[in-house]
Amino acid sequence: MKSADDFPFKLRHCVWEITLACCFNCAYCGSRGGRARENELTTEECLDVARQLGEIGLKRISLIGGEVFMRPDWEQIVRALTSRGIITCIITNGFRLTPGMIDALKNLNIESVAVSLDGVEEVHDPFRQKGSYRRALEAIDTLTAAGIPTSVISALRSDNAPRLGELYEVLKSKKIFAWQIQACSPMGNARENGLNVAFDANEVMRFIRDTAPAAPFRIGAADNIGYFTDDEPYIRGISGNPFPGCAAGLSVIGIDSAGNVRGCESMYDERFIEGNLRERTLADIWTDPEAFAYNRRFDASMLSGKCKGCKHGEYCAGGCRSYNYFTTGNIYENRLCGRTHK
Repeated sequence: MKSADDFPFKLRHCVWEITLACCFNCAYCGSRGGRARENELTTEECLDVARQLGEIGLKRISLIGGEVFMRPDWEQIVRALTSRGIITCIITNGFRLTPGMIDALKNLNIESVAVSLDGVEEVHDPFRQKGSYRRALEAIDTLTAAGIPTSVISALRSDNAPRLGELYEVLKSKKIFAWQIQACSPMGNARENGLNVAFDANEVMRFIRDTAPAAPFRIGAADNIGYFTDDEPYIRGISGNPFPGCAAGLSVIGIDSAGNVRGCESMYDERFIEGNLRERTLADIWTDPEAFAYNRRFDASMLSGKCKGCKHGEYCAGGCRSYNYFTTGNIYENRLCGRTHK
């Protein structure tokens, strides 16, 4: 095992699912959130994970569920991260926010809270829970009124992607700082329910290109939409940098609530588990020379489908590994590339 300090791949971002417990059971939830796992990490174990993340030099973390606020010790976990200088964002459905939680958030030195909102009420509620749209808007207003930086995340499917303009008309009156648009992956509940998640990536990119310049907040596409079209400078949010390729196992990891480590928490399949934090340290998993081989040993000859032979393939690397796997079964072929799928 190499020292993480000397290792060529530096861990910079982590997505940590701290519980699978959720007050929803969304029709398209990729992780099938609802009940907590029987073997979820204890408070003591979570605090040790936070210690290990700090020691390995992690810069930024996103906490997800399930629903983060359904874990009773969420505040302890957040404090263990922020006290180590790890920039922390919490992703929530906004349904269970209480005044006590708001007070806690104001004192935890978090970077932001991201609220999931997938469309106007008639789009959002049927896939989540009746009243969840209004509660999400109330959560946004409460968070922003308390001075907590707040953003919105929208997961796109065939039904809501063409209606982004309607949601924008709602959001532009809110005091959010960013809106992230991402593709809903056909995994978990979405696969079991046979949901149609296909949409026109170019149409979404045109929407961002046309809307972002005058928007009162940043608008950007997540890494599972792209890539290398003329719209690329507009769709990556504030940086304007082209998509650098999937970062799973290169600078990013995912941790689930039972301590399993993957290159990305959206790679929700046992084949992508590199180790468990009850059995091995994070540094041992991260510096394992055999780990995350699908990205650490990537070269453009691995690309398939329409991605094969693309002049940008060396840099794009075929896009999002997770979305590719659940849509094509091949992690090196992407169906949401605006260049190869027109």
